[in-house]
Amino acid sequence: MKKDLLIVFFIVIAVVVLIQGTEIQSVDEYYLTHIDDINESSQTVFMSIDCKTILNNMENLDDGLYEYVDDGVILNKTEYVIREGDSAFDMLKRVTSYNRILMEYQGSDKNIYNSVYVQGINHIYEFSCGELSGWVFLVNGEESDVSCGKYKLKDGDLIQWVYTCDLGRDIVGGGVSNSDE
Repeated sequence: MKKDLLIVFFIVIAVVVLIQGTEIQSVDEYYLTHIDDINESSQTVFMSIDCKTILNNMENLDDGLYEYVDDGVILNKTEYVIREGDSAFDMLKRVTSYNRILMEYQGSDKNIYNSVYVQGINHIYEFSCGELSGWVFLVNGEESDVSCGKYKLKDGDLIQWVYTCDLGRDIVGGGVSNSDE
């Protein structure tokens, strides 16, 4: 009997030591681990998120959202490591999770266009600032001809997530800054 208790005691001790020495992570936590671990061989992209167009359209902004607009910058241009096959949406999902920025989307299986649709970032959604407002993304300062879920990132890309208040007319050629803000 004493021998059995001794064996159980050692098993419990071994389990406790293993658990304390092991970092248990979710899949999302694991993939976020090296997002900003940049070295010479890393392929990287730059990403920014802003809603500066709202600053010129504050009268149209839904009540209660003023605190989320601030100066219009949600994420300054920041460099992140990409993985082979990453799409602009994959990176947005990781970056917002890593920086604890709320982001909601509709999956490609939930609409007739078979594409991911970004509904809101940082509590600012489609139609939050008028009937022509919503989120768009630019690649190297240009609108992409494919959805964010289908655009495959390339080393050095600049991905800008920008809120438009006028179906993009207030962004391309006018509202977006390509500076190092």
